[in-house]
Amino acid sequence: MSDGPPTLWEWFARNWDTGRAGSINSLLSDHLVMSLVPIVVGLALSLPLGLACVRFRWLYQPTSGLMNVLYALPSLPIFMLLISVTGLSQTTVIIPLTFYAMAVLIPSVVDGLGAVPDHVRQSAVAMGFTPIRRLVKVELPIAAPVVLAGLRVVAVSSISLVSVGAVIGEGGLGMLFTRAYQNPFLPPVVVGIVGIVLLALVADGLLVLAQRLLTPWVRARRAS
Repeated sequence: MSDGPPTLWEWFARNWDTGRAGSINSLLSDHLVMSLVPIVVGLALSLPLGLACVRFRWLYQPTSGLMNVLYALPSLPIFMLLISVTGLSQTTVIIPLTFYAMAVLIPSVVDGLGAVPDHVRQSAVAMGFTPIRRLVKVELPIAAPVVLAGLRVVAVSSISLVSVGAVIGEGGLGMLFTRAYQNPFLPPVVVGIVGIVLLALVADGLLVLAQRLLTPWVRARRAS
């Protein structure tokens, strides 16, 4: 073996599982948690809020305005403010990413539900559907393509933004960037970038697959 610096693959093999918190597999696990939790929680909160905005139109503008203000705030100052409450923890990264997710998903839910034709709703009512059954069986499936399109944007942005948490020691794969900055060395940067890009591609691909499975009529319409 050469006495010089390790190659990319040698460095990756040595650091994949060192049994310590800074190993690549540990950072990957942390990255997944900090990116997936905001997506799931953001969607869970955005669905009822978006539904409320559709039912009560006056609520949409203030809700959208508040979310836009939160989305415009830089993540670093928010991290600094949250540290006094949540400490140097994953929660400090998850909270702002959840709000960022909601800023994208609430308009997607409102637009998706707003695109449901009135005659479809009326037909569901005429068939005896209760409001809950109409929402689950009719309105949400029709709104699914728009909601999932917003969810794809949220998934990719969340996976990318997690790395910013490295400034407080909770950045998942982003910690590889700070490691390379402290001790200039290219392999950690390459592994971090490739890992984040692959995670984003996998998440986007899964959501595209989910959209095709949940909305088969869209694919049939395009094929006809």
